[in-house]
Amino acid sequence: MDIFNFFINRIETIMKLTSQHFFMVLTAMIISIVIGVIVGILITYNEKAAEVVLHITKILMTIPSLALFAILIPIFRIGATPAIIGIVLYTQLPIVRNVYTGIKNINPSIIEAARGMGMSRFKITFKIKLPLALPVLIAGIRTAVVMGVGMGAIASYVGAGGLGDYVFQGIQRTNDKMIIIGALMISLMAILVDRLLSLLQKRAEKKLS
Repeated sequence: MDIFNFFINRIETIMKLTSQHFFMVLTAMIISIVIGVIVGILITYNEKAAEVVLHITKILMTIPSLALFAILIPIFRIGATPAIIGIVLYTQLPIVRNVYTGIKNINPSIIEAARGMGMSRFKITFKIKLPLALPVLIAGIRTAVVMGVGMGAIASYVGAGGLGDYVFQGIQRTNDKMIIIGALMISLMAILVDRLLSLLQKRAEKKLS
C-alpha cells in the first residue's frame, strides 16, 4: 500500500487530527498575539521595562519545548491547556520584539505632528503607531505562527492531541507512512498559514508606500 492509498483509507482520522491541531494552534496564537501586542506597546514607554521583558521572552524561547511542557503539567495537568499556554509563552519573543521595534522605528516627527493636532496617546497608538508598525508586526506573527504549528506537534506528549499523535504513534509502531503523512500535514499547515500572512504583510506594506 503506497502513501496515497494509506492517506485515503485513513483520511477521516487524519482530518480530525489536523482540525484538532489547527484549532489548538489558532487558540494559542490568538492569545499570544493579543498579549504580545499589548506588552510590545507598553514597553515602548519604558526602556528599562523593555530590556527586562525582551530578556525574559528570549529566555522562554531558549527553554526546550518538552521541558516547558513538563514544567506546566504539574500546574495545569495533561491536555490542551498546558499545550496552549506553552505555545503562547514560546511565541512571545517575535511578536513582542517586532511590535517594539516597529513602533520605535517610526519617525518621531510623525508622532509629534499627531500630538500637535491634539490626538490622545490612545489615538496615536492605535491610529498612527500600530498601522505604521503593521508590516513589522505581521512579520513577527508569521515567525510565531510557524513556531506554534511546529510546537503543536510536540504538544502530543502532554495529551493535547493533534497531528503530533500521528507522528509519535508512527514512531512507536515503526510505521513510516504515519510519520511522513503527519509531518507533511504539519508542514503544509505551516506553509499555507505563512503564505496567507505573507499576503497580508505585502498589502500592509503597499498601503504605507
